[in-house]
Amino acid sequence: MLRGLSLALLLSAAPLSAASAKTYALVVGVDAYPYEVSLDGAVKDAKDVEGALRRAGVDQMTAFFDAAARKDDIRAAWNGFVDGASQGDTIIFTYAGHGAQMPELVAGDEADRLDEFLQLPGFDRSRAAETDHEIIVDNELNAWFSEAETKGVQVLFVSDSCHSGGMSRSFSGKTRLAHAVKVKLPPPSDEAVSGAAVKEAQFRKVTVLAASLESQPSPEVIIGGEARGALSWSFARAVEGSADRDGDGKISRVELEDYVFANVKHQSEALQVPNFTPQLPRSEDEVVLPLTRSAAVAEPGVKKTYKSIRETGWDGKLALSVEASDVVPENIGGKGVPYRWDAASGIFYTPNGDVAGEHIDAGMIQSVVDKFILLDFLKVMASQNPGAVSLTPQKDIYAGGDKISFDAPASGYRNMVVFNLANTGQVQLLDVQSEGTASVEFKLAELQVVEPFGADHLIVISTNEPIDAIGAALASKSVDAATLLQLLSTRIDGTDTSVAIQPLYTREKL
Repeated sequence: MLRGLSLALLLSAAPLSAASAKTYALVVGVDAYPYEVSLDGAVKDAKDVEGALRRAGVDQMTAFFDAAARKDDIRAAWNGFVDGASQGDTIIFTYAGHGAQMPELVAGDEADRLDEFLQLPGFDRSRAAETDHEIIVDNELNAWFSEAETKGVQVLFVSDSCHSGGMSRSFSGKTRLAHAVKVKLPPPSDEAVSGAAVKEAQFRKVTVLAASLESQPSPEVIIGGEARGALSWSFARAVEGSADRDGDGKISRVELEDYVFANVKHQSEALQVPNFTPQLPRSEDEVVLPLTRSAAVAEPGVKKTYKSIRETGWDGKLALSVEASDVVPENIGGKGVPYRWDAASGIFYTPNGDVAGEHIDAGMIQSVVDKFILLDFLKVMASQNPGAVSLTPQKDIYAGGDKISFDAPASGYRNMVVFNLANTGQVQLLDVQSEGTASVEFKLAELQVVEPFGADHLIVISTNEPIDAIGAALASKSVDAATLLQLLSTRIDGTDTSVAIQPLYTREKL
């Protein structure tokens, strides 16, 4: 919601049926903060989104990166788009950078008595009163969006930032959370006062997708070996056409929601849970974005195609740093921030700093490496066609003795296989549904978390391709991750196959 600038994604809320409708985009990304901890992936995010929007056919775009991201210039660009837009057009405003909080500017406006703001590079909290012209407060955003809505213009705002919360898991990366301003400041603009009277419920052409729940920050995570925001990465892939499930050249609210929820979970390893407001689409045919030039849009009547995993750049290698051992596993040497195996302690760490496995010795390390190579393969498949799964209760980490339930809904595909990639690297079959008219719901209830602790990954593959050989191999209980990768590569790679991944991080009860 606009008030809770864990805020991440405001989306157009009405159908874009008119062929003459235009789309405008304002893109902002900030890594370099002279007066704050700088970020590593925000500019990459912004440039990724910028490129995806251009390929999707945005009519006009203005971008600001790092020191060029000044409030007056951003406001002028917004004004230009609003002035030039007509009823039925869409304005997209994306932001990747720090978010923070401050004492509310209008008494009684906020339930928690705090306003949220986007922090631009020129703001210095040690000189807050002198530099507050370089923040964009939530009230001001309300006023900006209200201007567009008055003209009948849809708004899409992507803000990959955060303002509050904490994580239970260890995490070595950065969060897009700046320190709160403690002193009460005067409103930085008239809009910071007038915008307080504009409430989210009044908007009819604005929808919010938050980067994470208010109880969680938005971390920078490692995607493709680089620090990135999982929301921005997922949004860029969605705009490229991956979210357009039916290939009709338009992304519906439901398509975007399903795609972003799944891929933020996959790419953040379940550290983030996006949040839409309103929770339900305003209409069944609500369209978020037309994809007029996206390469992923199929010709009318032509079945949507999927890239092979190799075509996406996946090379089957894992970046790995080995400490206190001369063992050199096979298929390592991948690019980017590495996984890390400390042989002395037996702990295997993800690039994000999470403990993915305990008591991993020289005899087990190859199995663990093979598991994460397979997992990377499955994540690439999921980025093209993600499935849906759920784990309850929802936590970022589970303690020994906790009880959980896992649910995979019916997918509509004829075949489905469910298995677990254990933190030790083992592959454990859970279910096979072969050659039915459609898969049926799969449930595991009252599962108990036990040793060994680390990171398991529950996988659901749904497809119309034959899976008898895959099911037979998994049922033998002797298949390993490397063998399973070969089976999947030859049978479902590049096909219309849905992949769902549920990370499950566990630790000893404290």
